[in-house]
Amino acid sequence: MLAGALAVEGVFGYPDRLYRMLRHPVVWIGALIGGLDRGLNRPAFAPTVRRGFGVLAVAVLVLGTVGPAFLVQSALIAWLRLPAALAVLAVLASTLLAQRSLFTHVWAVADGLRRNGLSGGREAVAHIVGRNPAHLDEAGVVRAAIESLAENFSDGVVAPAFWCGAGGLPGIVLYKAVNTADSMIGHRTERHGAFGWAAARLDDAINLPASRLAALWIVLGAALLGGATPLVAIRVVWRDAGRHRSPNAGWPEAAMAGALGLRLNGPRVYGDTQVEDAWMGDGRADAVPDDLDRALALYRLACFVQFIFVLIVLAAFISLS
Repeated sequence: MLAGALAVEGVFGYPDRLYRMLRHPVVWIGALIGGLDRGLNRPAFAPTVRRGFGVLAVAVLVLGTVGPAFLVQSALIAWLRLPAALAVLAVLASTLLAQRSLFTHVWAVADGLRRNGLSGGREAVAHIVGRNPAHLDEAGVVRAAIESLAENFSDGVVAPAFWCGAGGLPGIVLYKAVNTADSMIGHRTERHGAFGWAAARLDDAINLPASRLAALWIVLGAALLGGATPLVAIRVVWRDAGRHRSPNAGWPEAAMAGALGLRLNGPRVYGDTQVEDAWMGDGRADAVPDDLDRALALYRLACFVQFIFVLIVLAAFISLS
């Protein structure tokens, strides 16, 4: 099922026509999270009460998404022959992967820079990062796009694939529900600092294995990419990954920085707030659009490495059974 889902999403992505007709499963999940936020996160409640209601919201979210996914998977396996059931499940699971869409959004930043200069790059990068693009020069735009590519490779590709492999359709739905909750309510703000605590902590936990795998796939992809430095990537991951503000994002970002000979992360501005963070890597900070092309090439190779690994595990499973 996972091998099929990766192949389907890598080739077709999520068609725009289908999005216009049905929206996207993450939009449906987001609507449920928004309703829980409005209903349970009342400013008049004490922080401890809001934290408790945040735990309840995550529990309702998990039950309300994983339960139907389990029923759908069970019904398909019961009603259809196994190959047909797996094919349908692969198509359903493919909607929760983001290999193709991530490539498209990051490629748009390089295209914007080349077509319309700094203003075009800023406009395109604003769609994939939360930082204030007005504070970014060309190098900052390129670094922001590469950092987003590395982090979202873990969050949008490797983690859902990992949980799909571990738990089938319910597993990948569980991951996307928790990850979407973290992106919507897992912020350290006055409104969500307490209510979103459970979503943020659970998201950190379920992303932990995937972030390490993402770094490994990037290192192995670098071994296949001319001009990349996989050994430097290993050294940078070992030294810098744990210095990132996020317990998980530093792993793929450090791997990408080391492989491409760049310096990523570091201080940045969200809104009007300066956020201090450690640099990843020892290379150039003055990144150029060609570095974004190299990052996208490395990303595609990392996706290829992951797919080959899934096929190897599948072949081993078939031979043992």
